[in-house]
Amino acid sequence: MSEEPVDPKRVTRLDEGVEPGVWRYAKAERATVVIDAADYFAAMQAAMLKARHRIFLVGWDFDTRIHLADGRRWWQRSYRDEYPSRLGSFIAWLSRNRPMMEIRILKWSFGVFKFAMRGSMWADLIRWAPHRRIDFKFDSAHPVGCSHHQKIAVLDSRLAVCGGIDMTVRRWDTREHKEVDERRTTPRGAEYGPWHDASMMMEGDVAEALSDLGRDRWIKAGGVPLLPLNPREESLWPDGLRAGFENVEIGVARTCSAYRDWEEVKEIAELFVAHIKRAKRHIYAESQYFASRVVAEAIMERLAEPDPPEIVIVHPDHADGWLEQQAMDHARAELVRCIEEAPNGDRFSIWCPFTGETPIYVHAKIMIVDDEILRIGSANLNNRSLGLDSECDVFIDSAREGNSHAAGEIGRIRRSLLAEHCGLEEDEMPELLERHGSMAALIEASDGGERKLRRYVPPELDAVQETIAESQMLDPEAPDAMFEPFAQGGLFRKGSRLGRIRARLRRKKKS
Repeated sequence: MSEEPVDPKRVTRLDEGVEPGVWRYAKAERATVVIDAADYFAAMQAAMLKARHRIFLVGWDFDTRIHLADGRRWWQRSYRDEYPSRLGSFIAWLSRNRPMMEIRILKWSFGVFKFAMRGSMWADLIRWAPHRRIDFKFDSAHPVGCSHHQKIAVLDSRLAVCGGIDMTVRRWDTREHKEVDERRTTPRGAEYGPWHDASMMMEGDVAEALSDLGRDRWIKAGGVPLLPLNPREESLWPDGLRAGFENVEIGVARTCSAYRDWEEVKEIAELFVAHIKRAKRHIYAESQYFASRVVAEAIMERLAEPDPPEIVIVHPDHADGWLEQQAMDHARAELVRCIEEAPNGDRFSIWCPFTGETPIYVHAKIMIVDDEILRIGSANLNNRSLGLDSECDVFIDSAREGNSHAAGEIGRIRRSLLAEHCGLEEDEMPELLERHGSMAALIEASDGGERKLRRYVPPELDAVQETIAESQMLDPEAPDAMFEPFAQGGLFRKGSRLGRIRARLRRKKKS
């Protein structure tokens, strides 16, 4: 393993971006969007089998009990391969069979409380203990109330992944998103519902950029500095995985709260606004939440212009968990109500995917602008992702020099996602979009049988729910506002577009 001396400034100081909203640009020899965790877990196992020097996994959650391939239940596992499919056993197998490999895993610290319910994970950590080249750490290097939310993997500084998929339970699903799928079970055997997610796999210089970011986070979490590697010359790309992009430049953006002597980074918020301003024809997005004041204001500003872009967001029917529903669902209802009331509000719509009568939970974080920009990462369209939690997004902009050949694949991905959610064939999408004239019109006209998108209609909220939404107390824009309701005016700040429309809606309601 080739190493070079550690420059502490390089490893621990990554605050400067190359331009507003962008931390760094780096080349990728090839890249692809991996949709849903069935394909992602299989691709990651194939890539990790090719790694020889370092596997570095950074995530919000990590569960050694999941299976990467060959079925979800123990009796469905295939024994034709010499390596195990269960993640904890696979990591130990790699350590035994790759004498030069080190394995570093960084997980958000709050998740340590979940370990009480994951007994076999303790067994895995104990089993890993003799393997000195395996190091598992919890990340608590953030202000109270914030979280470590990045989902990054870097192998041999040659191949990297960034997106929304954690290697944990309740993530595995296929693009079919069957209403009932016996393979979709937790390690305890409990069935769970359909889950939609996505990540970007990349090979080339961009892997070293994400390695820098991960190693910086590792040090902040208390880890011993990891020596930089000279990237492998051999490819780690999984056999049979289609490369959607070749020889493209990829941008990286971050969110990170100020903590100790580390400065605040809000590149992701700046980039969202820039990309919304950039749109001319359409924006297609997928997000777990829609609760960001900054994003809503940027959307309303575009809608107020003549001939605004169409904006379609695919989004879960409800947030996952009672507390998340209080924090996100009520704010979503109020924001959507205001946007629809704004000029050209009919150009904006939110849709919830269903399979039969069962909602599909959307965990993906994707934005496609004019089929020219593809953005994917860990950041949702909520305040936490733009100002509190540690996040990382990557994007491909076909308008940048040398990237023009990427536009066709970006458009294909948008059509593929729309086809998936509407139960349509991908090759039908160009003609259907042309015929209907907009994404919303196509969605409304489609009859995909079991698979469909249902338009989100904001429910009426009671006084308590309105107060929770307006206060931003559960989804603040800065760490120091975590326990300060209505900080800086709350969701509907006086003089803002949102504030003016909210006041108009209240007057209507009273009259």
